[in-house]
Amino acid sequence: MSRVLRPAAFLDRDGVINVDHGYTYRPEDLTFVDGAPAAIRRLNEAGYLVVVVTNQSGVARGYYGEADVARFHAHMQRELAKVGARIDAFYACPYHAEGTVAAYRVDHPDRKPKPGMILRALHQLPIDRERSFLIGDQPSDMAAAASADIAGYPFSGGDLDDFLVTVLLQENAA
Repeated sequence: MSRVLRPAAFLDRDGVINVDHGYTYRPEDLTFVDGAPAAIRRLNEAGYLVVVVTNQSGVARGYYGEADVARFHAHMQRELAKVGARIDAFYACPYHAEGTVAAYRVDHPDRKPKPGMILRALHQLPIDRERSFLIGDQPSDMAAAASADIAGYPFSGGDLDDFLVTVLLQENAA
C-alpha cells in the first residue's frame, strides 16, 4: 500500500516560531515571532506538513529536562489551535557534545548542522522531499537542510508570514 506524500515545511523553533529568550522552555515565556501563527496556518491550509526541528542543548546543559521541552511544545500547540493552526510533528535534539549532563553529552546525528532530525521525519512521515523546505535562522539550519537535500531559507527576523509568502512563491516557481 502506497502512502500519499505531502510537502513538508521544516521550521526551526527558537528565533523562527518563537522569540528566542535564550534557552526558552517555560510555557509562560512563549512569545510568537510576528506572523508565526498565521504562517503555520497558511502552511496547514496549503497542505504542508509542519515539522519543527529544534536543537535543545539546554537539556544537555542541565538547564531543563526533556519533559519541560514537551510541556513547552504542548503549550505552543494549544496557543496555535486558538488561531486554527497546528504543528504536525516536533523533533527536538537534547544532545550536545559539551553538555554537563553525562547522558546527553553526545555528538549526536540529530544535532544540527547534522540532518538527523530531518532524515528521521522523512522516514517516519509521508513527506515528499522534492517539495519540502526548511526555514531557519542559523547557518546550522541551512547546513542541515543541504545535507538532507531539501531547500533551506534563512529567516533573519521580521514577520514570518510575510517571509513565508515569498518562500512559497519561490517554491511554486521551481
